[in-house]
Amino acid sequence: MAQTPEMVLRDMEAGKYAPFYFLQGEEPFYIDKIADYVEEHALDEASKGFNQMIMYGKDVELVDILNNAKRYPMMSERQVVIVKEAQDIPRFNTDESRQMLLSYLENMVETTILVFAHKYKKIDGKTKLAKAIDKHGILVTTKKLYENQIAKWIDDEVKAKGHTIHPKAAQMMVESIGANLERLSSELDKLYVNFAEPTQITDDFVQKYVGISKEYNAFELTKAIGMRDVLKAQKIIKYFAADPKGNPIIPIIAALFNYFSKILLIHSLGTKNKDVVAAKIKIHPFFAQEYIIAAQSYPPNKVVACIREIRNADLHSKGIESGSVDDMEILKLLVFKLMH
Repeated sequence: MAQTPEMVLRDMEAGKYAPFYFLQGEEPFYIDKIADYVEEHALDEASKGFNQMIMYGKDVELVDILNNAKRYPMMSERQVVIVKEAQDIPRFNTDESRQMLLSYLENMVETTILVFAHKYKKIDGKTKLAKAIDKHGILVTTKKLYENQIAKWIDDEVKAKGHTIHPKAAQMMVESIGANLERLSSELDKLYVNFAEPTQITDDFVQKYVGISKEYNAFELTKAIGMRDVLKAQKIIKYFAADPKGNPIIPIIAALFNYFSKILLIHSLGTKNKDVVAAKIKIHPFFAQEYIIAAQSYPPNKVVACIREIRNADLHSKGIESGSVDDMEILKLLVFKLMH
């Protein structure tokens, strides 16, 4: 049956495993997380030597995978077969391969946990194979999160570890790292090891343990521009220019585009109610007043002009219509145009 990654992991944590998992989709983080959980927890250490096999798609044929899955465990109640990078299995999309997998699904070995980690792609849900997986096994389809969902994802991940995170700290991580869940999870792990008791993670902790400056980042730059704080914006740009590799221009431009797009949406709402604004532009209510003030400073025609300048800067940063202009010069000129 089709399940979410959270449902699958919750069952596994309770010791409930299915004999067949097909993990597919655009977001590799959960595919790896589920496969890794099976690898680490489905068998005790003494059983793994004889009863756990890890395969990689490009190195193995489907027939060999299924032959291993049909074996019975040795001195254990079950065995585990995990196929990583299953999207690279040779001839996986042929009728012959699909029929082989269909036959296995109809006659599965209940003492085997067979996991296919099929990243970045998914099989057609209308095919017999997809319907058979849905009927006999567990089908998980992962999707990339939208940027406006990342802060909530961070908040949920932190709460699951027994901590909380301040909205500003979460937003700093979003602006700096983006939607790379694997990297976000890794950076959060750096935070957790420092707290023996439940803790609220603040921007100070993010700066200290993750290495993101709480004063000089894309989030603070958009805020300075929105508040028309020219001096602060210039300081941030100067900080970026001193370390261009650590502060690449494209994510900064993306942050500016998202910021002004939200301001434009506020103008269309016709309200200054913080709760309504937060819900409509999909931000934490903590930041709503800041966006409302920015909308008052930037009338609709100016916002449209700003978005046009941001798009031009994006083209220039990608070498289109720019010649050999330095990225930081492009950013300096863009910020000047946005604030004047």
